[in-house]
Amino acid sequence: MKIRVGLGFDVHQLEEGRDFWLGGIKLPATKGAVGHSDADVLIHAICDALLGAANLRDIGFHYSNKDAQWKGQDSKFFLVDVTKKLLEKGWTVENVDCTIVLENPKINPHIEEMKKVLAPLMNITGEDISIKATTNETMGYVGREEGVNAMAVALIKKD
Repeated sequence: MKIRVGLGFDVHQLEEGRDFWLGGIKLPATKGAVGHSDADVLIHAICDALLGAANLRDIGFHYSNKDAQWKGQDSKFFLVDVTKKLLEKGWTVENVDCTIVLENPKINPHIEEMKKVLAPLMNITGEDISIKATTNETMGYVGREEGVNAMAVALIKKD
């Protein structure tokens, strides 16, 4: 058996009046993330962690923000496709551990719903995905509510 670990990070600006997609669900918020797709920073970080673990480059390589076909794309599509790319190389996802850094809205009430949405997209259970949230203690662009970032670590396995 072979195992690998990958690290993913993503950041998006926040803007008034936009939908806020995070972890595959739409959150009630006054600001939403700005991006070429639906700007789901958590899914993008998970995709990068998985791709990195499999040595398959990064999300921008596979789904360029310069390519019109990805404009407005639901990021759940990317996660399903990344999982498929791993399976094609003989890898399976074992677990994912994530941290979201955001001042508002509060994430903890939504974590279980995010896990229910995300886990099946990677062919894992809710027990195999950890989502945590923290603030930036009002410092920097996150503290000023100008942006959101997410980090993810993924463990993959090949028998």
